[in-house]
Amino acid sequence: MYLKKISLFNYKNFSEANFDFDTKINCFVGKNGIGKTNVLDAIYHLSYGKSYFNPLAVQNIKHGEEFFVIDAEFEKNERTEQIVCSLKKGQKKILKRNGKAYDKFSDHIGFIPLVIISPADRDLIVEGSETRRKFMDSVISQLDSHYLQQLIQYQKVMSQRNALLKYFALNHVFDTDTLSIYNEQLTGFGQYIFEKRKEFIEQFIPIFNIHHQAITGSQETVQLVYQSHLFEKDLLILLQENINKDRALHYTSVGIHKDDLAFEIDQHPIKKFGSQGQQKSYLIALKLAQFEFLKKQSGVKPILLFDDIFDKLDESRVSKIIEMVNSDTFGQLFISDTHPERTEVIVKSTHQSYKIFNL
Repeated sequence: MYLKKISLFNYKNFSEANFDFDTKINCFVGKNGIGKTNVLDAIYHLSYGKSYFNPLAVQNIKHGEEFFVIDAEFEKNERTEQIVCSLKKGQKKILKRNGKAYDKFSDHIGFIPLVIISPADRDLIVEGSETRRKFMDSVISQLDSHYLQQLIQYQKVMSQRNALLKYFALNHVFDTDTLSIYNEQLTGFGQYIFEKRKEFIEQFIPIFNIHHQAITGSQETVQLVYQSHLFEKDLLILLQENINKDRALHYTSVGIHKDDLAFEIDQHPIKKFGSQGQQKSYLIALKLAQFEFLKKQSGVKPILLFDDIFDKLDESRVSKIIEMVNSDTFGQLFISDTHPERTEVIVKSTHQSYKIFNL
C-alpha cells in the first residue's frame, strides 16, 4: 500500500499544492514554518480523519478562507482508492472514500494504516494519562473496529452516568436503580476494553524492547507498564465501592478511562529520570514498535511519517534507522527536514528510490 498523490486546498498555510509521490521515500525540505509538517499532517488526516497536531478542526483551514480540502489517491491491494477529507466553517467535516461519504469516521479507521514519529510525541511523556491512553487506543483501533465501537459506547455511557451524578447533586435526590443500569453497561464495555488493552500490551512489550535495544545498543533498561484499576477488582464492584466518592465529585472516578501506561527507565519514571536523548530513544522505539505491531497484525506495511526527527538524533541512531530502511522493514516513508544536504546524504545511503520536495 502506498500514497500516489495528494492535493491540498486552503489547508493550513497552503492555498493550493499538488504532490506526486515515490513509492518508497519522499522528503520535504526547507526552513521552519514553510509547511513541511503540514504536508505530513494532511497525510495523517486521511488516515485518522483528524489532525495529529491541532485538535480544533476549523483551525486547519487557511487563515482568511472558508474551507479546506485534502484529496488523495492511494494504491491498496492493486486498487486505486480515492480518499477526500473536507471541512467548511460552520459545517461537519466530511470524509469520503471513492466518492461515498462515511456515516461514521470510525468506520474508516484502520483502512489506511499509518504511524507518525514527531517531536510532538514528547507529549506522551510530559502530558497526563489521557495522551497515553489515546496512543494505546489508536493502535488497537486501527486493527479492531469492534474495540473502537466499544470504546465509543463506554465514553457515551460514562457521560450519561456523570450527567446523572450531577443531576442528583443539584436536585438533592438519589436513585440507585437508574445508577445500577449505567453501572452494568459500563462494566460490560469496560471489562472488554480492559481485556483487549491487557492482551495488546502483552504482545506489544517484547516488540518495543527489541526496537529499544536496537536503537540504544542494549545500553539502557526500560519498562512499559499498563496500569488499571481493573487489575484489582471487577469494574462493577469498583463502581459500587466508590459511589460515595462519585456523588461527592459529580463524576465517575474509577474505570478504564483512568488507565495509564507507565514509561520507565531502570524502574523509575523516564519523565523525571531520563535525559532528553533517553526520552527520544524511548519514544522512537515506542513508535517503531507501533509500526511493527500494525504490520504483523494486518499484513500491510503502514505508511511511516518522520517529522523532523533527524535534528535531535546522533549519527549512530540515524544509522540504525537507515539499516531498517535498507532491510525493507518499512514500506512508504515520508520525511521532513530543515537541512536539504543532510536529507540527501541520508536517503542516498539507503539505496532506495526517492523524491525530494523543496518547499
